[in-house]
Amino acid sequence: MDTLRTFTTGSGAEGKFHSLPALAEQGFPNLSKLPVSIRIVLESLLRNNDGLKVSEKDITNLANYNAKAPGDYEIPFVVARIVLQDFTGVPLLVDLAAMRSAVDGMGLDAKMIEPLVPVDLVVDHSVQVDYAGTAASLEKNLDLEFHRNRERYEFLKWGEQAFDTFKVVPPGIGIVHQVNLEYLAKCVLEKNGVFYPDTLVGTDSHTTMINGLGVVGWGVGGIEAEAGMLGQPVTFLVPEVVGVYLTGALNTGVTATDLVLLVTEVLRKTKVVGKFVEFYGPGAKALSLPDRATIANMAPEYGATMGFFGIDEITTGYLAGTGRSPELCATVENYYKAQGLWGIPTDRDALEFSEVVDLDLSTVKPGVAGPKRPQDRIDLDNLKIKWGQLLAAPIADGGFAKTESKTAIVTVNSKDGVKDTIRHGSVLIAAITSCTNTSNPSVMLAAGLLAKKANALGLKINPSVKTSLGPGSRVVTDYLNKTGLQAELDTLGFQTVGYGCTTCIGNSGPLDLGIEDVVKAEDIVAASVLSGNRNFEARVHQSIKANFLMSPPLVVAFALAGTVDIDLTTEPLGKTPKGEPVYLKDIWPTSEEITDAMNLSLKPDVFRRLYTGFSDQNPKWNEIKSSTGNVYEWDRKSTYIQEPPFFDGFTPAPRDIVEIHGARPLGIFGDSVTTDHISPAGAIKMDSPAGRFLVEKGVGFADFNSYGSRRGNDRIMTRGTFANVRIKNLMVPGIEGGVTKYYPSAAPQKDHLMAESHELKNGSVSGQSVTNGEVPTLAIYDAAAVYQEECIPTIIIGGEDYGMGSSRDWAAKGTNLLGVKAVITKSFERIHRSNLVGMGVLPCNFVNKEDYDKIKGLADATFDLTGLDNDLKPMQIANLKVHPAGGESFDVPVIVRIDTPVEKDYYRAGGILPYVLAQILD
Repeated sequence: MDTLRTFTTGSGAEGKFHSLPALAEQGFPNLSKLPVSIRIVLESLLRNNDGLKVSEKDITNLANYNAKAPGDYEIPFVVARIVLQDFTGVPLLVDLAAMRSAVDGMGLDAKMIEPLVPVDLVVDHSVQVDYAGTAASLEKNLDLEFHRNRERYEFLKWGEQAFDTFKVVPPGIGIVHQVNLEYLAKCVLEKNGVFYPDTLVGTDSHTTMINGLGVVGWGVGGIEAEAGMLGQPVTFLVPEVVGVYLTGALNTGVTATDLVLLVTEVLRKTKVVGKFVEFYGPGAKALSLPDRATIANMAPEYGATMGFFGIDEITTGYLAGTGRSPELCATVENYYKAQGLWGIPTDRDALEFSEVVDLDLSTVKPGVAGPKRPQDRIDLDNLKIKWGQLLAAPIADGGFAKTESKTAIVTVNSKDGVKDTIRHGSVLIAAITSCTNTSNPSVMLAAGLLAKKANALGLKINPSVKTSLGPGSRVVTDYLNKTGLQAELDTLGFQTVGYGCTTCIGNSGPLDLGIEDVVKAEDIVAASVLSGNRNFEARVHQSIKANFLMSPPLVVAFALAGTVDIDLTTEPLGKTPKGEPVYLKDIWPTSEEITDAMNLSLKPDVFRRLYTGFSDQNPKWNEIKSSTGNVYEWDRKSTYIQEPPFFDGFTPAPRDIVEIHGARPLGIFGDSVTTDHISPAGAIKMDSPAGRFLVEKGVGFADFNSYGSRRGNDRIMTRGTFANVRIKNLMVPGIEGGVTKYYPSAAPQKDHLMAESHELKNGSVSGQSVTNGEVPTLAIYDAAAVYQEECIPTIIIGGEDYGMGSSRDWAAKGTNLLGVKAVITKSFERIHRSNLVGMGVLPCNFVNKEDYDKIKGLADATFDLTGLDNDLKPMQIANLKVHPAGGESFDVPVIVRIDTPVEKDYYRAGGILPYVLAQILD
């Protein structure tokens, strides 16, 4: 297909590009009606057409895209770059290092393993809020971060020197998505004189934030990202594209956060999981770039692959305002105009979508979301009523089953033993945090202005509230300082604690021990309020059961109120020193005040200055030493970095697909089990399998760090799989935490297994079990170890939206290393299903969802998964034969969620990594 044309770049020179209008002239007249996001993916196919990974048939398929009936073909999408954060990036680098070790062990050149596209890793997930509420918090937390993570940082520095295209943005700079938005993204890239759209995937769900800048990209597991780095296309089934037609404008006092919480609620109900979402209309066109980015950021919360906005003058204005060159801005405009992709359509019928959702921005009301899921939005004026209902509601209905009020006196040790009163609903953590909001100056300045007015009235925050501010980048600190608002936030206790993803990822740090003890002893249902995007159970803090998402100014307001059991629209949030009531309306900033503050503080030169010379601005990073060479020198004593077993016994030949017989359930779970439940990122309990392992290795409890920081060590992460303290295994009713029933039985023949079971390295059954009759209750890891020793395959049963949440590859890696052969659910979240395939674990869905109810109570059953062989077709129906103990066997049809032919190849190889290695060695 002849589509190479020229356009005028921002410098006035001639640039080449693969023209979509030229393609339209070659028999695809409907191209201009396709969603913009689809056309950008189509450009990648045109440019990367090599007849092998991408073919003319792939181009024809997508150029003929039918929004109402997309079809069932797969798209081989070659992305321009990869973005990583350190929690997911370190294990990815570990896998690449292991691949190099495997190649080196074969006597071949280890440099065969090299990323083929640029890779940027931003260290942003390692900072923890150990210290808060003082001027020294930032420096103390940074010191602890470097102490705890020195081994990881040494490893990252090795990676930066070992791989030519691997770059690291060091700690203390900002959150990966804000750094991507403000610095890394260019909108248009160039190679060998050919210009093309900036596209990417990232190992964090909220990579979608960059969709607000008109960049196509989304979150994938580290497993898929590794394949993309090594030249494999990101393959996915052609998606439906849902158009969201925005009209009207936000009313005064309504924030972008309020809007995105409503969008999340609406689109979850619309069921956009696995679909592209594209925002357009006059309301979308009028939104600021930070507001667009806020909405795009939360695509994982509403379930979409992307939340995309097109490129227009707002985009190039943002690029200029954040210090990008005038030449780049002009190139972006000229390129997208030449492609026919410039501007956000305002006509409702301008583009053809699978479905259109209408939303009038003037209908958006202030609100919060929680206490357990981001899609559970509550109008601000209804929170008090809703809280009372949730408090009394049964646990099975998402409530807390508390029929009586509770009041307790706590001693706040960290504040000189001051006494405070807490009760159900008391706010114990108030955090301005998370990429969703800290990238948006309007809501961050609003928080500072609200703090200024609160200080002027003499309001104070209760001593039991742990307050923190985690700016998304140093630019935020700059504009808060310029406006004098940082000092106002400091006065209330919202001092800067670090530049990274803090409370929202679970790095909230410890509660004051005096408070923690009372919360546990009295079973207080305490609350956190955060300007984040995730509030799943036990994610923010293991002792805080209710977590509410909200805008930064509302975080400050609820910190002042000290409780979520309040109607801030009618009740005072505090009193002046004279005892006069103060209402939210008294301290809420006006639109004019916010606009004036933005005009005063946001300057392009600040972005240019703060995003250059990272090493010069970070002496602690410069002090980190590392090994050198192309092959990593593994330290067998390290508790952070270990060579994983993924290439043990590697052979390039694909394995046979065989049936699974005699499998035992390792866990049977309900709906909405998240990747946080499967593979927590937060604190490691002392008495957990991972905690016991660390103690055996001589690690003190104070240095346990978090699961997220130890993702480079499979020994710890396998032990941490299904170890969330709030996970509920229906096999062990009434008990929370990662335990299961172990049923001894005769082992099936080994030839029934898909492959020899993994040996859990250093694994042993602890013996720390709670017996219940004749069937012992064990930690899931311990039970898995026994089953593997006995060569008994295991499966997982789940409900709706299994694997929702973060794009956490260890949720699939750990499942694999526990010996799980298949995960059978009502439905999967997109990324986790893909990750399971990428680790050689078979995902399946019930054909009839009511069959789940027949199985969920059969903890003692065994299962056969039949109808599997090398002729397996994508989405094939297989049979799950259920053998209840002492009952009649019955059959349940399941869909094998191998969705594309290439996924079958991944599965037969034992996962993406062995597949890619075999391809490289071929």
